[in-house]
Amino acid sequence: MKRILLALIVAAIVLPAASALDLGDFPLGSWFDPNWNAIWEFSSGNIRILLADGTVKADFDALTVQNWKFGAGADGPYVEFDCEATGKHYKISKPLLKAQVVLEIMRPDEPDYRVEMPKR
Repeated sequence: MKRILLALIVAAIVLPAASALDLGDFPLGSWFDPNWNAIWEFSSGNIRILLADGTVKADFDALTVQNWKFGAGADGPYVEFDCEATGKHYKISKPLLKAQVVLEIMRPDEPDYRVEMPKR
């Protein structure tokens, strides 16, 4: 009985922590995509896209993201992932010598998308 209780306690601690997206050293905050008038919001465990009126357009929680990768390249930190719900591959990087982040979206049925987003 004690082992079962201990296993449940461990699962209650580990599972919520495993469901959050690990952004590592990626800068947290909000970044503005001027082409779509949208705000990309990076928090400690999630990435969301908000419309100008605050409506949530996309919420990249751990259930919709696959192939999550956080790293640091020669230019600075980046996050990269696929989203089955949108059918797209995303890469967001923060060049060390720039104030903006760079968003790149690889779309199978449309041209790739790239934009530099200023901090909001």
